[in-house]
Amino acid sequence: MIFRRKPKGQALASVLAELEQAVDARDGARTERAFNTAMRALQSAPDTERAEAGPRLAALLPAFPPTGPRPLLATAAGFCVERGADPAACAPPILDGARQDLADALEFARRWHAGGAGDELPEPDEQIIDDALPQRLGAEPDQALRLALAWCSIEQWQPPALAVLCRSTEVRRRHASALLPLCRDLAALGRHDLTCLAHALAVLDDEPIVVLHRPTGTGYEVRIGGIGDNFQLHTLLAHVLVGGGHLPGTPPSAESVRLATAPEPAQGRSDTVATGAFELLAPDGERIWNEGLPDDIPVVEGRRLLVLDEPLYPRTWNADRFFPLLPGTAELTRVLDGDETRTWFTRTSPAGGTLRTS
Repeated sequence: MIFRRKPKGQALASVLAELEQAVDARDGARTERAFNTAMRALQSAPDTERAEAGPRLAALLPAFPPTGPRPLLATAAGFCVERGADPAACAPPILDGARQDLADALEFARRWHAGGAGDELPEPDEQIIDDALPQRLGAEPDQALRLALAWCSIEQWQPPALAVLCRSTEVRRRHASALLPLCRDLAALGRHDLTCLAHALAVLDDEPIVVLHRPTGTGYEVRIGGIGDNFQLHTLLAHVLVGGGHLPGTPPSAESVRLATAPEPAQGRSDTVATGAFELLAPDGERIWNEGLPDDIPVVEGRRLLVLDEPLYPRTWNADRFFPLLPGTAELTRVLDGDETRTWFTRTSPAGGTLRTS
């Protein structure tokens, strides 16, 4: 939870009206006072008022001062989503703000390197903001401040972004593709922990994958959605294919399947252990790690293609899902016939061999 409940105070709706008027008037001092009052009122408001306030708070983001506490405003809107506000109504301003700050943080990194060849990127600490920053970035003071604040505060966008991404398939479909490359590029610089945001943006929904089981030479089409990592995918594939009687082996426990699929949000951490049934492989024979994502499964001729093989060694892991709010789904849509299965196998590397092309 982003905020904790405090004693009831001033009615939230009237406080938000003052904040909206202050932002519209572009009055910095008035906006700051109204913002602080609104944050206090939000903590004590009932959930019915918070649900109504979410879209109003999110709608203020585009006009909010670019060097103001925009991530905190987004966090307030995200908290309202946690308490019942419509994620689809709140998502566009929150995710547009996250996208802009991701881009600004990347631009900060580019300019920082350009301003001093070979210099390491700084930690995201506001101590980097000093009188020499504009010259270092080759930017006007206002632009330099905006870029530096994005660099320092980008991780603060994760909670509100996750609040909307994890509560709406439609939000993920509409917005994730624009943010994911920026998120991965920034994370690759090694100064920010954006793991949760990257995982949420990479979630596949209603995605068909072709699954080939090398030991039996059989093939399947499985449709997946809402899966946060390959631990969860592994459990659900074993449930569908082994538990469904299509492949030999021991199916996952009923509790591990429930933890992966239950529509109710997961409550805390369990002690349930899942056991690996397969080796997950890309078509070229490279391992697909359980710590990775279904998005890591390569696309071959328009379909994601996954190869299952005998596990190299026993594996177990905690059966809790990565995103407590996201129930995973995996549905066997059809068993491939022999000809289609053999055709797909020609697009994979034989065990220990090199990739063949059809």
